[in-house]
Amino acid sequence: MENRLDGIAAALDALAAAGGAQAPAALSPSALVEVNRAFGVLMRQVDAAFAPVAAEISRQSRPQLGGDSLAKKQGFRSPVALIQATTGASVGEAIKLVQVGESTAPRTTLDGEPRPAAHPHVATAVSAGALSVTAASAIITLLDRLSLRVDSDRRDAAERDLCQRAPGLRADDLTRLLARAEAALDPDGLAAGHEKHRSARALRMQERDGMLHLTGVFDLATAAPIKTALDAMVTRVLQNNEHAPRHGHGHGLGGDSQGHGGGDGHGRGGDGDSAVCGEVRDEVRDERTVPQMRADALHELCSHALGCERVPTAATTSVVVRMTLDQLESGCGVASIDGFDGSLPAAEVRRLAADLQVVPCVLGGDSEILDWGRARRLFSPAQKLALAERDGGCAFCGAPPAWTHGHHIAWWNRDAGPTDLDNGVLLCTGCHHRVHSDGWEIRVDGTGVAARVWFIPPPWIDADRTPRIGGSARTALRC
Repeated sequence: MENRLDGIAAALDALAAAGGAQAPAALSPSALVEVNRAFGVLMRQVDAAFAPVAAEISRQSRPQLGGDSLAKKQGFRSPVALIQATTGASVGEAIKLVQVGESTAPRTTLDGEPRPAAHPHVATAVSAGALSVTAASAIITLLDRLSLRVDSDRRDAAERDLCQRAPGLRADDLTRLLARAEAALDPDGLAAGHEKHRSARALRMQERDGMLHLTGVFDLATAAPIKTALDAMVTRVLQNNEHAPRHGHGHGLGGDSQGHGGGDGHGRGGDGDSAVCGEVRDEVRDERTVPQMRADALHELCSHALGCERVPTAATTSVVVRMTLDQLESGCGVASIDGFDGSLPAAEVRRLAADLQVVPCVLGGDSEILDWGRARRLFSPAQKLALAERDGGCAFCGAPPAWTHGHHIAWWNRDAGPTDLDNGVLLCTGCHHRVHSDGWEIRVDGTGVAARVWFIPPPWIDADRTPRIGGSARTALRC
């Protein structure tokens, strides 16, 4: 703790030494990053110190006290309103402070015997300044929700693991981690939840203001082919944009105005480069937003369906379900779908398999060669599936697999790097350029889909060049 406080003091001293109203602008990039890190620790420690206070305010304002409630004596209808007024926090932030304070405070029995906090690992991580109140609240909420269905030993192990993995995760990575934890801890609850979601699926259409408004909600099994197809079409446009001049407005996702184009007559362009079935348009940068691209992709799919006997649902990717062969055959357990944080009951995959090109996680069979050496420049579909199983999408930022492509760690052109799994990593276009431009190094420990990917920052980002875990290992549950 003393070292952490010393680091905070040093960072704040550097900020003060810069002087003047433009102090942050006077900092070097490395100093600015360090000050940012220091303020992060400071904010977490302030919240950790205030959470017990918020919990005590709540205790002294409990409804049973009536007019003697602390909050009501101060002129507030609830402890949350009192905390809001004095801290400027939102309702949600105040509720989280109270929740974390209550769940991490030491307890006593009716006989006065001391007991540990309801969530001791969260309490330790919060008090150390490693875990934010927001992340702590999310972990507590998950574990409390599972308290009646999962035994205490498994919950304790999961809490310890989550508290080790959550620090430093972005909000979307934390959401993904918690979703996987819930699926692993409570597969029966996952099956019941899936049936509830499936019965609630709906697509509503309403015409108003001269436009058609679509409002949809889909269970994961129904959503998988929709999201996969649209993401594949949009991703192709985004990738083409990387090589196109910055002018023009684009001409749709491929094909002519009727959604038809050249090719083999079965929904695919002859050169394989249109998103649906048409020819490639002029090489100009497409300036549409991603939501506009998705709207146009849906239009082109439906336009093509109206005019073709064969609907071109086979985009450049498949719906990939991560599961074992035993789970697929038995229908027991849980499975995940590339591009989604949530999980599916394994039994639901059997229904998907009847309608979609489902690829279960059974890689490296006799019919596939996973290591091509330098005989092949691009990673094969089987190799990309194996990389997706290991990396979970973009190994750097966590973008879905459909947004990524295989990157040679030892570059093909520069280092004569082979097109093998151990020399490959999935990166989205933005992270691919960042790795090349900023000087990040990539290391793979181990072999096959069980290997771990590490990103080593350049010295100007981290003088110590501390490796950062990447890929699906960043959010994998160990308990």
